[in-house]
Amino acid sequence: MKPRITLKKIAKEFGVSISTVSKALKDSHEISEDMRGKIKAFANFYNYKPNNLALQLRNQKTSVIGVIIPEIVHHFFSTVIDGIETYANEKGYNVMVCVSNESYEKEVSNFGVLTNGSVDGLITSIARETQEKENYEHYKALIKDDFPLVLFDRVHDEIDCDKIIIDDVGGAIKATNHLLELGCKKIALLTTEDFVTVGCLRKDGYKKALINADIPIDRSLIFKLNDKDDLYEQIKRVLFVENPPDGIVAVNEIYAANAMKVANEKGLKIPEDVKIIGFTSGLISEFTSPPLSSVVQHGYLMGKQAAELLINRIEHSGPEVFQKEVISPNLNIRESTKK
Repeated sequence: MKPRITLKKIAKEFGVSISTVSKALKDSHEISEDMRGKIKAFANFYNYKPNNLALQLRNQKTSVIGVIIPEIVHHFFSTVIDGIETYANEKGYNVMVCVSNESYEKEVSNFGVLTNGSVDGLITSIARETQEKENYEHYKALIKDDFPLVLFDRVHDEIDCDKIIIDDVGGAIKATNHLLELGCKKIALLTTEDFVTVGCLRKDGYKKALINADIPIDRSLIFKLNDKDDLYEQIKRVLFVENPPDGIVAVNEIYAANAMKVANEKGLKIPEDVKIIGFTSGLISEFTSPPLSSVVQHGYLMGKQAAELLINRIEHSGPEVFQKEVISPNLNIRESTKK
């Protein structure tokens, strides 16, 4: 007896999205004739039958919205979820949360689970590996199906939908200017690899602040960290040198906290010898020693506004033009940069 075949299994067999398989089986001319033929033959061989219950669910309102976040332990994402739930619950919606763990395949899998009739719309922040691969076909497939979608924090111009972000460039300018105002002369940047959009934007803000202050950009002070490797060991390259920087801007609080740990091991006093500021202002920033100055991202507000955009799109089809809302960050100054 042949095993029961599903759209997901067919998609995996051919290395395409579930949406592509569905369109091929419906003989859509968006899919090449060759691919349509192969998918149909495979489906016929395994006697594929559509999941009628799922099809019925897809056409009904569930009053549930889906959320996909890159990681669960990050304070910023937990505050976004809190904001989403607050607004959604007020409007009579429940929230279903999935985690991509920064994986492209897991993100695609989450899309398949959530958009097959389980939810009325989706709020997501793009996984790191998806950005690295630059493969957004699963997003584009949703948009072609007019499925309500809102991106937050990590967004991409190729994906035409409602979006909500903070002013990453402006936040990094404020953080760098803060260190300059405190008299820092040699400011290092701890950032992500360039394919991570928020890291790239924060790097732009750091550079703009230096240019505005007539300070030449020293590329040797820009450290692109790989999250798959030991952050602590990577950051040692920043501070375990003869003439270490006297200021550090980190694009998230994990990088900043690791920098503080390395500085302490080096015997540097914070903030006397090196001043450190990060992004997020979560629990890590609050309980480091000394407490960490931070760029406040307003995750709760971002979550509420993302939910509002999505529910408006679900219930009223939203405005004809997709919205892009930008939240202005502010600084929370703590002991790591005090005079």
